[in-house]
This record gives sequence, structure tokens and C-alpha cells, in this order.
Amino acid sequence: MTRFIQLHLLTSYPPANLNRDDLGQPKTARFGGRQRIRVSSQSLKRAWRTSELLQQALSGTIGTRTKLLGVEAHQRLTAGGVEEKKATEWAGLIAAVFGKLEKNSVRIEQLVHIAPEEHTAIEALVDRLISEKRKPTVEELSALLHEQTAVDIAMFGRMLAASPEHNVEAAVQVAHGIGVHESAIEDDFFTAVDDLKGPGEDAGAAHIGEAGFAAALFYQYLCIDRDLLERNLGGDAALAARAIRALVDAAHRVPPNGKQNSFGSRAFAHYSLAEKGEQQPRSLSLAFLRPVDGQDYAEEATQRLSTLVDDLDQAYGPCADARYTMDVRSHEGTLAELLDFVAAE
Repeated sequence: MTRFIQLHLLTSYPPANLNRDDLGQPKTARFGGRQRIRVSSQSLKRAWRTSELLQQALSGTIGTRTKLLGVEAHQRLTAGGVEEKKATEWAGLIAAVFGKLEKNSVRIEQLVHIAPEEHTAIEALVDRLISEKRKPTVEELSALLHEQTAVDIAMFGRMLAASPEHNVEAAVQVAHGIGVHESAIEDDFFTAVDDLKGPGEDAGAAHIGEAGFAAALFYQYLCIDRDLLERNLGGDAALAARAIRALVDAAHRVPPNGKQNSFGSRAFAHYSLAEKGEQQPRSLSLAFLRPVDGQDYAEEATQRLSTLVDDLDQAYGPCADARYTMDVRSHEGTLAELLDFVAAE
């Protein structure tokens, strides 16, 4: 049976614009008939994947998302003395292994996620082509794709339309963060003053603008398929455990990046419930179908999660083999112990 690790987090953010829509406003969703503030799973995953915390914990095992493999190869080839026409042809052949190219370009149309081993293989091939003054063979191009051990690819998956046999099914599912209460988006009207204006000049603002913001207490849900994660990492259980620790740590401590310089809206999760078991995973978002509306949102949200866990256990039988709770407000549990809990077999 597959072993699952589920994580339920409550995190309160002050006025912020953590994840913007196409108009620059905080993203929203209607849930339970009310408008809630939303943070997309893509925003959360990118913040965690690129965080210094994850980069340090998993140094050397993090992949790269880019369209510029061909551009990089082209620059390396021309710097090595390969004439422009040949450099463009060879770089295009290399980039096309990972995806369809843009018209008349060596850029790949879609972002591709490549492992460190694959990046190293590309650089080694380019150096060999420069040295031997020839274009790559079919065998050399095929060898660029590896049975990779990039942790972020193993966790979040990848799709290569050009080589579907090297697709990776994501071992981690991340739900969109959703506000547990109704929220209104407000506008921050702001001005900027020219510092070099003299006292006798027009005292008006040099710039006027607006920025949307909202505050919310978010429920976040993650599900990790531990068995699939280990398989994606070539059976390396120790690396899988490191990856789980780093990801869960980042989920607690790394906020989305949106407008942080403007709002300084950094926050740690104040409540966390971790569950392990072979049972079918389930979100606890039902706890917030009716918006929280009491005097103490954090307390009410915590109580609702606890009640729903008990109700589901009563209806379906135990939904997890083991649980660990960290509640900052009641001084229950620690992050260090929670990380030990989720990483242990």
C-alpha cells in the first residue's frame, strides 16, 4: 500500500498581495458562497522550490526551469569558436531534445524542468562538440535525458512533450491556499515625492498609484506520496526523507513572494496537523465551507479542523495511522519534532 503524508496548515497574513491576478489584484475564489482570498499552488510551490531554505537543505539536487537551454548552448558554442550558423544549428538540435522550439529561434516554446545531471550532460556535450568541431549525433542527443534525481522534479513532476517517456508524475500535491473567512479586497492609494524638488517648486506628488491588498487567515493542504517520491528518486529513501523534511519546513516558514517589499507580509504557520498512513488522503477544507466569523479567527479555525478530523474518523474509521500537532498559540508541539515525525518511515 502507498504511504501518504498529509499536512494541514493555518497561516495568518496581514495586509498583503501575495499572489496577483492579471489586473494586479490579490487572487480570489468563491467558496461556500463567499469571496475568499486565494494563493495558487503554483505560487506556493515556486516560493518553496526557490527558497534559500530548500536550496541549502537540498544543495546539488534541485533542477532548473527554463526556456533558454538552446540560448545557453549557443553562447557556449560561439564562445568556443564555432561559427554562428553551425552554433545555431547545433544548439537547436540540443534544445529540441527537451521541447519544441520557437520559430526561427533556439529558445524552447514552453518552460522545461531539467535535472542537474541533464544540465551537466548538455555542457559536457557542447564542450565535446567545440573540441571535435562537429555536430551532435543522434545517440549523443538521446543520452542527454537522464533518469534524474532532481528532488523538485520528483516532488512536483514534469512533462516533456518531445520525450514523454521521461515525464515524471508528481509525488506531491499542493492545494491552493484559501482564506477561512470572507475577505474584501481594498485599494492602497499611494504617492511618491521627488527628493530633488526645491521648496519653491510644485509640492505635488511625482507619482500616484494604487495597489490592491487584503488580509486573510489561510488553510493550506499538502499531500505527499512517499512511495512515489522514493521511486522518482531511484529508490533513494534517505534523499526522499531529506526532501520531505525540507519541503515541510518550507511550507511552514516560506511565504509567497508577491509584493513582499511593499507589504513585508512574512508569516509562519501557527497551526499544523501532520498525518501519516495508508488511508485514502482527504483535504479538511470542508471545515471552512461556512466562513469563520467569530471574534478569534485563529481559535475558531483550529477548533473546526479538530472537530472535522474527529467527525471523519467516526464516519470512515481512522483516516490516519499517526498524527502530530503543532499549535503555536497553545504551546503544543515544535517544528523540529514535526519534521522528525514526517521524515520517519
